[in-house]
Amino acid sequence: MTVSSEAYLAVVTETIGRVAADQRENVARAADLIAASLRADGVVHAFGTGHSEALAMEIAGRAGGLVPTNRIALRDLVLHGGEPADVLDPKLEREPAVAHRLYDLAPVRPQDVFVLASNSGVNGAMVEFAAILKERGHGLVAITSVQHSARMTSRHPSGRKLADFADVVLDNGAPYGDATLPLPDGGAVGAVSSITAALLAQQIVAEVVARLLAAGERPPVYLSANITGGDEHNAELEARYAGRIRRGS
Repeated sequence: MTVSSEAYLAVVTETIGRVAADQRENVARAADLIAASLRADGVVHAFGTGHSEALAMEIAGRAGGLVPTNRIALRDLVLHGGEPADVLDPKLEREPAVAHRLYDLAPVRPQDVFVLASNSGVNGAMVEFAAILKERGHGLVAITSVQHSARMTSRHPSGRKLADFADVVLDNGAPYGDATLPLPDGGAVGAVSSITAALLAQQIVAEVVARLLAAGERPPVYLSANITGGDEHNAELEARYAGRIRRGS
């Protein structure tokens, strides 16, 4: 396989089509779980570390997305927990104890639902966070690479992985190592997990909105802040969830 933008486009196009087809039923199941939470006055919390944080940003606080959404990030330890900035070591995501602090800092209620993203699904903080969620009775949607995770050893003391705790597992279709175009001397370029995770996130939102519309309900959806009336529309909806959703961090 050659290394070029055209080759990468071909791989991405094939992967998107495969993920869309293979994950159709799981997307519907995730949408059912989230719609039920919203009808119970719940909020959707999204959490990812590293490049998987992009998935959380796709879910929470963007134009065309659901308003009752909150993004959880490792830097919450600094922004909301008073920890020094140097706590944010690149390997922090491997520490299980971090999950308890993050959960305690989040504005969580019992009816809330969670979407967690981790390509490998094995890092300690993510697995521990998932375990906490199931102990507390929250619904959990996991977005991960089934292929990559299957080839990894868990970094959590239990030996379990993110997918082991999820009510719904969505496979992002990424290969082991994420990158798709092999190089002559080893390694590869052209990662796909961020693209397919964004696809799955937007599909879930669309299906949640479809369910609310079918029930005759008005979906609480953001307008772009950069169009006329966007700020006013968004502020009115956000006021319903005051203290439960964070923006700007």
